[in-house]
Amino acid sequence: MLVRVGCSFVHAATAPVHAILQVEPRRDAVGAVVDDAWDNDPPTTGTTYVDLYGNLCRRLTIPDGRSSLSYDALVEVDDSPDPVRAGAREVAADELPADALVFTLPSRYCPSDELADAAWALFGSTSPGWNRVQAICDWVHDAIRYDPASSTRLTTAVNVYEERAGVCRDFAHLAVTFCRAFSIPARYAFGYLPDIGVPPPDDPMDFCAWMEVLLDDRWWTFDPRNNVPRVGRVLIGRGRDALDVAMITAFGDARLETMAVHADQADQADEADEAVT
Repeated sequence: MLVRVGCSFVHAATAPVHAILQVEPRRDAVGAVVDDAWDNDPPTTGTTYVDLYGNLCRRLTIPDGRSSLSYDALVEVDDSPDPVRAGAREVAADELPADALVFTLPSRYCPSDELADAAWALFGSTSPGWNRVQAICDWVHDAIRYDPASSTRLTTAVNVYEERAGVCRDFAHLAVTFCRAFSIPARYAFGYLPDIGVPPPDDPMDFCAWMEVLLDDRWWTFDPRNNVPRVGRVLIGRGRDALDVAMITAFGDARLETMAVHADQADQADEADEAVT
């Protein structure tokens, strides 16, 4: 399946500001990036590097004044929903791969040590493995109210648990935190998610956050915000939490005025473009 994804940002800055952007698909997580391009005004392209988590990052300088950064890509993805293996087991700590151990530890937005008692009270009697992870997702999906006004850049999983509200980032952080309380490796993931096979939401499209959990011999996608297998995910980045995969990290004062995100099955996106034209 081909999907068209991308985003645009308009900034206002009083001086040039260096920045790191993570909005391009991870090449190892999609079938192929068929075509992609930046359209920036004034023109700027910057350079790319791969961070310690394998994410593709772009460095550039946001110029002074009002400027726009726009990215668009045509991406080949699996046309099947997120895979499910209901009998997948938890992996004992002494059997975990070395590179998975960091994802069992507390992090900036996922302080699993602070919510360990709550996690064990809620899910300690649930059978280990897939059932426990799914029970965590079910609880987060049902207990947390989606409310964009409730979350800030300082909101942690503890705040979400106490206030029972957040955005998709917060749903993912809380589920990751509960998993880590059981020493289940869980990593934060974010990217583009087309509305394929589901009713489109009322709100404008945005980036989506979910989590990946190590069970048996592989990482599995779980999405506590939507809580159903979805089609067409385009992964941008993964890390310990949102701090590792911020879409924009600016080293100075660059005020974000507007942001727009698009993610659609390619033929639907093309039809929409033709209709606008």
